[in-house]
Amino acid sequence: MTWTTPTDLRAQVQKLWDKGLILASLAGCETVFPRRLTLKGPSSSELADRFEQVRTWIADLRQGAHYRVVMREVRHRVLGANRIPDEIWIDTLDDALALIGKRRDAERFAELAAITRNRQSSALPWLAKHPLKALELANHWPLLLDVVDWLQTHQRPSVYLRQIDIPGVHTKFIETHRSVLSELLDLALPPDAIDADAVGLGQFCRRYGFRDKPVRIRFRILDPELALLPGTTDQDITLDHDTFALLDPKVARVFVTENEINFLAFPNLPRSMVVFGAGYGFDSLAKAAWLHRCAVHYWGDIDTHGFAILDQLRTYLPHAESFLMDRETLMAHPSQWVTEPQPVRRDLPRLTREEQALYDDLRDNRIRPSLRLEQERIGFGWIEAALDRLRFGRDG
Repeated sequence: MTWTTPTDLRAQVQKLWDKGLILASLAGCETVFPRRLTLKGPSSSELADRFEQVRTWIADLRQGAHYRVVMREVRHRVLGANRIPDEIWIDTLDDALALIGKRRDAERFAELAAITRNRQSSALPWLAKHPLKALELANHWPLLLDVVDWLQTHQRPSVYLRQIDIPGVHTKFIETHRSVLSELLDLALPPDAIDADAVGLGQFCRRYGFRDKPVRIRFRILDPELALLPGTTDQDITLDHDTFALLDPKVARVFVTENEINFLAFPNLPRSMVVFGAGYGFDSLAKAAWLHRCAVHYWGDIDTHGFAILDQLRTYLPHAESFLMDRETLMAHPSQWVTEPQPVRRDLPRLTREEQALYDDLRDNRIRPSLRLEQERIGFGWIEAALDRLRFGRDG
């Protein structure tokens, strides 16, 4: 028997709550009540075959509270005229809240809506769209509005988050709620106060004009004659990206590697530098104008992610070449092959023909399923031989 029960009716209203439709009406959206609920009752044959069950079903429905049952008369050839439920209605918001036990939550949300309407009406559309999320944030909502108020007064402030002077608001609070704040600020701020090109949570500071922690670029000069500092020790230097862009290192080649040990062990090479590629975006490198005049070599793992990173690097430095990411290197180290956990499958438009052929073999599992050769597994003699070929081929 699949006739609608009072429990089913509560479930239908609960579903409206879970979708946020009930609370949205409290934020100024169109009301959802009165609302007709779905009702499935007995068929004509079931009226005759299960008459006592039908009577019990009708009694259960009519004893229920907070909804209205509309009856209709049916005439049955055996049973004669009978009245059965035809429609079920929730007439008011209060009835719906009482049925599912959500009056207190609704009152709390109504308070949030009133606060928002008085303080920051631009946030009402967000409240209507995310009412259940707003309830989760109820204890923090006034502080979130404080941040929005502050940004409206201090547009593109050019300070660190730590310098926002709002009682109860600290850096961790803002970082924790960046997602919600981004949506609220996009509604509240004028277009010229928002950097539309900065998208994603990692770009929060840039999007709204805060100072961000400087990106650090770590590098080693591989030619002792071009050392930036006096002395003969190996110079492992880290600079913020703006200072890095101001360098004039007199190098002709720059190697970028993702492995720290490879970075530290990279052999000396005339007029060359090696950059540790972990921890920052390639756009920071590309801001160094002098880098565009150098030969750039990217050394990553021979796997689909390595080629994806190479493809990304060429977005910023189109002339970049791969280093030791070739078929010959891969096939020379079969004992060092490992498995790539989650290979990339998308097309990479910036690869050379040879790189593309190897990438296709890797992503299509033509050599071995999910094959990877990590850069630190390549024999050091193989690395030195490749650098010798590069040095003599270019310099000499």
